[in-house]
Amino acid sequence: MAVALQKTFILILLIVIGLGLRSKIKSKTELNGIKEMILSVALPSTVFVALMGVKIDSTLLIYPLITLAFNFFIYLSMPYILTIFKIETDSSIGRTLTMLMPSLAPGLSSFPFIHEFLGKESLAKAAMADVGNKFFALNFLYFVAMSMYFKNNKTNEEKEEGKLKSLLLSLVKEPINIVMLLAIAFLSFGLSFDDLPPVISEIFNRTSTLMTPLVLIYIGLAVQLKEGKIRLVSSILLFRAGITILFSVLIIIIFHITSPVMVLLAVVVPLSSCSFWPFAHMSAVALKEENNQVPKEKRTFNIEFAVLVLAFSLPFSTILVMGILTAGTFFAHIETLIVTGLGLIAVSFVPKYVGKAVRMAKAQVKKVEA
Repeated sequence: MAVALQKTFILILLIVIGLGLRSKIKSKTELNGIKEMILSVALPSTVFVALMGVKIDSTLLIYPLITLAFNFFIYLSMPYILTIFKIETDSSIGRTLTMLMPSLAPGLSSFPFIHEFLGKESLAKAAMADVGNKFFALNFLYFVAMSMYFKNNKTNEEKEEGKLKSLLLSLVKEPINIVMLLAIAFLSFGLSFDDLPPVISEIFNRTSTLMTPLVLIYIGLAVQLKEGKIRLVSSILLFRAGITILFSVLIIIIFHITSPVMVLLAVVVPLSSCSFWPFAHMSAVALKEENNQVPKEKRTFNIEFAVLVLAFSLPFSTILVMGILTAGTFFAHIETLIVTGLGLIAVSFVPKYVGKAVRMAKAQVKKVEA
């Protein structure tokens, strides 16, 4: 327990360090430099190490398939969720949420607690489940991001062949996709990470360790705390958590899961925070649009809003996962999970009404003062 709490505190403290550095790193060029380091060095190395370490066990294949089903469940639900919260699907914020909400970052927000409370065997199953999520976030969401980019920046003269060619060129040029192809080639020849020359493996190991601290410090540097946006993010994250728990209940019923440990595992893995990988895809698109001098209000994604979502998603999911696991077997019952899921969905509408009440109170005060 103490180790898991310590890890969580360190992750949050890295965001705080980023907030503290805002007075030192003010220029957009410096901030873009950090982002480029993440996208071109730290993230590709992390993906390469992760892929080269994947060992497919046929008995565990069901776990990535279930996670993949969850990813697509949230992705396909997003148009309806956006409608509920009166967000246009084809807006920069709508597209940003569609990219971020279906993705998971269990390594940051749930793995430490799964290891601490449920043991090594459960952690191995959770890691296997994350393979499906990695495929979704790294591959499928990349194509989604590029598709949104071309749709948002289409011209009358643009041909389908040209769009396909641009998509394929973008796919090949991205460092993350280059290392993915490299890892797949090595694995197809039966090579693992341990078979690589020590110099090569050490380079990837050391650069991949930059990933987490750089991402969290960048979030602290880039996050824009706007009151209205904070309420919106809170509402979306609460709603996501609610329907996620209900999805877990469905999986528990379908597969007749009775073991309390497996029930809790089925609940906490999908409750993980949003992944940084979709943000990497969106940042690549934002860089293209910036180079093409696309006006900020017409860009495909809202990067500032994406950073805000990531900044809130990590502590929110961590607290939720930790709370469920520290409660013992309390949440290992279907009835409790259904009530919790519906409760989170209901609470997700509270920030909206609180904001409305605050605006009405301010308007009343101004009216009295006038």
